[in-house]
Amino acid sequence: MRVIAGTARGKNLQALPGEEITRPTINRVKEAMFSSVQFLVPGARVLDLFAGSGQLGIEALSRGAKSCVFVDQSASALAVVTANCKTAGVARAADIRSGEALRFLANIRGPFDLVLLDPPYGKNTLAAVLPALESKVAPGGVVLCESEREAALPETVGSLTRVKQYFYGKIMVTRYEKEEQV
Repeated sequence: MRVIAGTARGKNLQALPGEEITRPTINRVKEAMFSSVQFLVPGARVLDLFAGSGQLGIEALSRGAKSCVFVDQSASALAVVTANCKTAGVARAADIRSGEALRFLANIRGPFDLVLLDPPYGKNTLAAVLPALESKVAPGGVVLCESEREAALPETVGSLTRVKQYFYGKIMVTRYEKEEQV
């Protein structure tokens, strides 16, 4: 697993062994996710919820995001995120937090320009998290959700609107956008 583009391009990142705690995003999915938001990333405030190894947030920082808050409830995962941020040279822009997603969202203000969600599959986590997240997304912001292909995700969640779904074998990436205020 490595950083695809930006200042940390080519840096190898660690992953936790096994898939019971994390399931790293495959490179072609990560490449597609970031191609879809390439003009939003520079200067963005990013939230990598369910951070795992931190590879999605690190990719955003490598591509010019201003900051990234990494959140995971696994201490092992957070140790890997910390090491990976140092390896990629993005530790100064990283805010690494321990916590369960819904509790974290209840206590954080935001706003975030880009939110990256890659929760455990098969637990309907996205349906529970999206309503709590909606008010934390900046106007014009984007939420990218990685899930199993069969996940049933709503068309709208408050001011978030599902604008596109991408399919990569068994993986689905859903893009939500928050309407810009006029």
